[in-house]
Amino acid sequence: MELTNAQRARVLVQALPYIQKYNNKIVVVKYGGNAMTDEKLKKSVMKDIVLMWLIGIKVVLVHGGGPEITEMLDKLGKETQFVDGLRVTDKETADVVQMVLSGKINKGLVNLIESKGGKAMGICGTDGHMIEAKQMDERLGYVGEITKVNTQPISDLLEKGYIPVVSSVGCDNDGNIYNINADTAAAKIAGMLGAESLISMTNISGILKDKDDPKSLIPKLTTKEAAKLMEEGIIAGGMIPKVECCVNAINWGVRKVFVIDGTIKHSILIETLTDEGIGTMFVK
Repeated sequence: MELTNAQRARVLVQALPYIQKYNNKIVVVKYGGNAMTDEKLKKSVMKDIVLMWLIGIKVVLVHGGGPEITEMLDKLGKETQFVDGLRVTDKETADVVQMVLSGKINKGLVNLIESKGGKAMGICGTDGHMIEAKQMDERLGYVGEITKVNTQPISDLLEKGYIPVVSSVGCDNDGNIYNINADTAAAKIAGMLGAESLISMTNISGILKDKDDPKSLIPKLTTKEAAKLMEEGIIAGGMIPKVECCVNAINWGVRKVFVIDGTIKHSILIETLTDEGIGTMFVK
């Protein structure tokens, strides 16, 4: 449906308070899921990020890339194993993780942002020892638990007017490379930067009271309410670690955390620049 000029003007006027509110503030976007594998959606998301950057929001993009890592391992004839939902990462797999995340995906996103008129710089957790980690569990091999985050490289890029694109790879002082969960990395980075908000793009519409009823979306949750829903089993399974990351981000200093459906076109803009919003917002 084509908008009239008057309708376009109304949309811009309604967005003005949000543009003012977020101007010069840091927003961390955790990017993954179907929004990352669908090429049309990927272009749409990058366009939205460039728009946010152009209106004065300091956007930091943190990404994973599980499906593409699996695809590359399959091409190399290497079987993928999971323990408790986490990829078992031996030395060879860690090299593949670094190659896919910090190379193919990271530079592809930078190129896409630049093609949409933005100014981006790709970095990974090993650059400037940005994400330091230790082994999480011997059974998992080189899957890392974050021990320290140095946000100086990100701050430097923001100061120079770039959109930092961060791949979730970590390292230790012995030169080992670790596969880092992107949700955890984004939450920690957002907390250390004192971000205004963290937007977590997922394949679901947000937190539901009833997982089988899309209309049961909970638009707003406090960290206490989220903990209660986990105790009651309403938040369960694969959503638990995601919600824990949201709660941790708030506790680490992020003002608001949004869980949104990244498969909906312009979901970032709807959540950030409109009255209605689209997903679930976590607050202190």
